[in-house]
Amino acid sequence: MIAKPTARRHAPPIDMNLLVTLDALLSEGSVVGAAQRLNLSPPAMSRQLARIRHLIGDPVLVRAGRGLVPTPRAEALRDRLRRLVSDAEALVRGEDDLDLSRLERTFVIRASDGFVGTFGAALASLAASQAPHVRLRFAPEDAEDVEGLRDGRIDADVGVIGTMGPEIRLQTLFHDRFVGVVRPDHPLLAGITPERFSSFPHVSVSRRGRFAGPIDEALATHGFTRFVALAVANFADALAVVRMSDHVTAMPERLTEPARAGLLSFDLPVPVEGLAISLAWHPRFEADPAHRWLRGIVREVCGRKP
Repeated sequence: MIAKPTARRHAPPIDMNLLVTLDALLSEGSVVGAAQRLNLSPPAMSRQLARIRHLIGDPVLVRAGRGLVPTPRAEALRDRLRRLVSDAEALVRGEDDLDLSRLERTFVIRASDGFVGTFGAALASLAASQAPHVRLRFAPEDAEDVEGLRDGRIDADVGVIGTMGPEIRLQTLFHDRFVGVVRPDHPLLAGITPERFSSFPHVSVSRRGRFAGPIDEALATHGFTRFVALAVANFADALAVVRMSDHVTAMPERLTEPARAGLLSFDLPVPVEGLAISLAWHPRFEADPAHRWLRGIVREVCGRKP
């Protein structure tokens, strides 16, 4: 007898929505966060997670304390999945359809007053010349958190950016260095040494209200300690104090150049490590043509010679 050919089994079709859901779960690290991102209820997201676990044959996310952490299998899938979802989003949106002359959108950029004062005008002019209906809103650096990027309240973060979520995209715009700043007739200018630099009251610029930082560490290696009398949240406040007192401050040179007009800047008397000014964004916007344009004009403006 001739054996009948065995009927070929076909794998069931994959629900692409589950891949989008898995991408959101891995990006947010929580069922509630992913549900909010995709406009679903937490119970509905939990049901989707159960379907994903059955499809992949892996728990995907497991409890760790009060939160959830991805399994090794999920971590291995993260980057490929993000690229796949980004490509699908770009395919649906149609990257070639971006018409800057018709684009109507408001981008929120979180940045310091120094960045706005130094680059804001050039950025606004470039945006207006290319996309006249686009609005830029600068949000203050009240907190360095990833949630604003994750939930879409912040389109881009610019500044000295510390540790954020592993999924956040980060690109260095330029490198800067600290300089000291005093009023023109300040007695420190008679001779700037570590000892004399430390003898005057100082103003710290810190959105977290910190009184100490890398300058204090550098002074300590030379056996000196400065007294930081004030901590302010932005560069403008520090410069206002310096203009009217014997206080000394230090801030990034290029980032604050226009704001320091009328004051005297000097090299610090101790070596202090430089800092990188970076651009951060959430991968949900990686393939968005309009967001790519925004990132491009930020890079262009910051890349111009000072």
